[in-house]
Parts: sequence; structure tokens; C-alpha cells
Amino acid sequence: MLWQSLRMKLTGLKFRRQHAIGPFIVDFYCVKARLVIEVDGPIHDGQREADSVRQEYLESLGLRVLRFSNDKVLGDTNGVIDAIQRAIAS
Repeated sequence: MLWQSLRMKLTGLKFRRQHAIGPFIVDFYCVKARLVIEVDGPIHDGQREADSVRQEYLESLGLRVLRFSNDKVLGDTNGVIDAIQRAIAS
């Protein structure tokens, strides 16, 4: 659902899906904004430490990381797009 919105360029920028950055594959990445979007499903509840290491690595490269729960993306896609647009504008 989120990919459809990003693909339609509702943010005004191009995003890549399932993009490799170092040893990690991120859900969505915008080169121009240096912005990573991660969508966390239930599996992430048991891997918080690994997610933290991953986020620290991405941030060490000068990337911003936004995380959204799967429920948030499915239940409030417009709110998620708004948050992404605010992050891009800042």
C-alpha cells in the first residue's frame, strides 16, 4: 500500500523499493532526500536489538530513518505519507 503511494510520487521524489545499503536491504530509500523508510511487522518485536544496530549503521552514513508499524501503514497511509513529506521538507 505504501509502495503504491510512493510510486505515484505523492512525496514529489523518487523512492527505491527493497534497496541494498551496505549489508542491509531497506524497505524504501530516496537517494535525493537521503531518507530510509522502514515498515515494521510483528517479526520486529523480537529483533529490536538487531533493528537498533541496523539503524545506527544507516545513520552513520548520514541517512535519516523513519520507522512505521505495519498497522500504521495499513490503517493510516495518508498520515504516513504526511509524515514522510514533513521529513523531506525538514
